[in-house]
Amino acid sequence: MEHHVGRVLISRDRINDRVAELGQKLSEDLAAALRAEGDDTLDHPDRVVMVPVLTGAIVFVADLVRHMPLKMSLRLVSVSSYPGQSKKSKGASLRGALPNDLEGRHVVVVDDILDSGQTLALVQEAIMEQNPASLRFCVLLDKQVEKTVDMKAEYTGFEIPDEFVVGYGLDYDGFYRNLPDIMVLAEDHR
Repeated sequence: MEHHVGRVLISRDRINDRVAELGQKLSEDLAAALRAEGDDTLDHPDRVVMVPVLTGAIVFVADLVRHMPLKMSLRLVSVSSYPGQSKKSKGASLRGALPNDLEGRHVVVVDDILDSGQTLALVQEAIMEQNPASLRFCVLLDKQVEKTVDMKAEYTGFEIPDEFVVGYGLDYDGFYRNLPDIMVLAEDHR
């Protein structure tokens, strides 16, 4: 399978180190927000909700939450923007129900990659309608391209050039998610 991909853009070791840093920083910031509300135990149920965007963020969020010693829940959201063999976003659309009990909670949306900004903007709009205590965005990759909507993530693993990447949850036509490194898809396989 790896013969279809090109060079390693980000190694598994760099990914592991950066995910640990992101988990620590998120935990510190969320703990500070909970303390500001008078929660000194940091153990109240359902105050922190992680919302991974499926399917690309599943590997990332699984590793990320292992570095976050806070009581939290996971609520999944499914968004489609790269159907099939597409290498350009076709516009974001919700593919399933968004969690509907986010009012008053500290919500962290976790996604694999920020490129056009459409996916996060769509999720942001839907979550803000529920009046969360706070809303943060954590992305593994921020592709350095012109965004079609003004969207930024407070927590970013890596900035990458405008290349189509696979591995560590990112796919091409449903494949390559299981590669441990982030790799550039080979030109002859696009």
